[in-house]
Amino acid sequence: MSETIGNLSRKEQVIRKAAELFKEKGYAAASMRDLAQLLGIEAASLYSHIKSKEEILRSLCFDMAAEFRKSLEEVEKQPGSASEKLRNGIIGHIQVMAKDLTASAVFMNEHRHLSEPYLRDFLLLRINYINRFKTIIEEGVHTGEFKNSIDKKLAVMTLFSSLNWMPMWYDPGSAIDPQALGFQLADMLVNGLKKQ
Repeated sequence: MSETIGNLSRKEQVIRKAAELFKEKGYAAASMRDLAQLLGIEAASLYSHIKSKEEILRSLCFDMAAEFRKSLEEVEKQPGSASEKLRNGIIGHIQVMAKDLTASAVFMNEHRHLSEPYLRDFLLLRINYINRFKTIIEEGVHTGEFKNSIDKKLAVMTLFSSLNWMPMWYDPGSAIDPQALGFQLADMLVNGLKKQ
């Protein structure tokens, strides 16, 4: 039976602390010894919970990817216009990131350290996710909601460039909560695509 403290298993605690370490020092510079020190345990006992530094990175990256995918699947199931779907997809993306800003920052910046075949698998998941947003934009162009002059690839890349910086600048203690932030970003990004 796994040891739980505050509803987190020891392994989950290790992963959470590792995310903080990876965000602060970068994955390459962080060591298992640093992590053990941060947790206040011997390095040897750390290996009873986790096999390697990369196992932690894989867990962080693929768990976050699953959260993003689940959020978008909920949006895709709902009826509605392309504008509504895109708006809800943006809000969902922001809410997933806001749930764990530290893990989000690692997901965005440190995934490149995954070894093969994990890096390829991760990048395929990411491309699939981005393409599903592109499909929503294409649907909006096709139905006449969005300008037909827009470059769809540029639109989707602008969208993700805007959204994925959030873990770097968003302060969870600020007056704006993640949902309100999602609404504001969705307004800016979706309205820029709409026909006047």
